[in-house]
Amino acid sequence: MHRVPEEENILYELQKAADELGIRNVISRIARCSDAGDLADYGALFTEDASWSMRGVPVKKGRQAIVDAGAARRAEGVTGPGTFTRHLVDTVAVTVEGDTAVAESYWQFFTDTAAAPVLRSMGAYRDTFRRTPSGWQLAERLITSG
Repeated sequence: MHRVPEEENILYELQKAADELGIRNVISRIARCSDAGDLADYGALFTEDASWSMRGVPVKKGRQAIVDAGAARRAEGVTGPGTFTRHLVDTVAVTVEGDTAVAESYWQFFTDTAAAPVLRSMGAYRDTFRRTPSGWQLAERLITSG
């Protein structure tokens, strides 16, 4: 059956919306896993060759390096279950182009969330995503503070 252009446009818009929601969910899951989730689940949100960079911190290259850095932050008591921290991500703008996408968002990092939350830092993410057989995964995260 041949689709008319209007039907093709509707399907395109539906796919675009589904892709954007999928990417927003990855961003949210990364924040939630960082604060209170399982590191294996955290790692599964990144591509094998992902990179994570923030000024003043050595670049993490590869999923395992990113997970290891998360484990180190947990060992130091900076994030993770029981630390009462929260990463809040908002003002997310997503641009999908085929099997890649870029999302730009603002983040805030709070500590002492069980008592009197304290904003410790904030900034912006510029994330590049790749569609994989496992769904959308984060391929590159560039973090700026301020």
